Amino acid sequence: MAKIEPFEEHTSRYEDWFEKNKFAYLSELQAVKILLPEIGDGVEIGVGSGRFSAPLGVKFGVEPSGRMGKIAKQRGIEVVGGVAENLPFADGRFDYALMVTTICFLDDIKIAFLETRRILKTDGQFVIGFVDKGSSLGKMYYKLKRENIFYRIATFYSVDEVVFHLEQAGFKYFSFNQTIFHDLNELTKIESIKEGFGEGSFVVIRVSK
Repeated sequence: MAKIEPFEEHTSRYEDWFEKNKFAYLSELQAVKILLPEIGDGVEIGVGSGRFSAPLGVKFGVEPSGRMGKIAKQRGIEVVGGVAENLPFADGRFDYALMVTTICFLDDIKIAFLETRRILKTDGQFVIGFVDKGSSLGKMYYKLKRENIFYRIATFYSVDEVVFHLEQAGFKYFSFNQTIFHDLNELTKIESIKEGFGEGSFVVIRVSK
């Protein structure tokens, strides 16, 4: 069952995070942009309010929360209702798929990754951004898990765990980058983007079908 209740009830609080943490958001956006294909037909799975798809030029989105999807539509995204474990698209529909800070809210990461691979064309790419469970920010989120209306229902993953599930789903040719090397309240500018992982709290992985 899709975990949409916090996003339905606290939509404005979700949106406020991006305004209050502008530099973290812009850092994440840049990290995703570097690994996202520049051309092709793409879809964001768990598009939310379109905070990533809209500036990145991703035209399609899947979102189980009606309220979040409505905001994404206002930002120019063509949104369909649905969940990552049962995507409402034909096999081989897209050139690439994007998933940002969504894996922690999935009901079944294994099925979701298999579904993502199914809707990609041959050699299609999957780009996934998330907060590394083992990072300083990941540890903080976990510590505050019970107090946070969004993260109390979340399951956090390490980079190694995400890589494992991607490999199990049949993905290959891994590329990594990372950003956010300081506490969120210390950020006064957009963070640098580095290849690899293990230092930054926000990690982006790109793989191929």
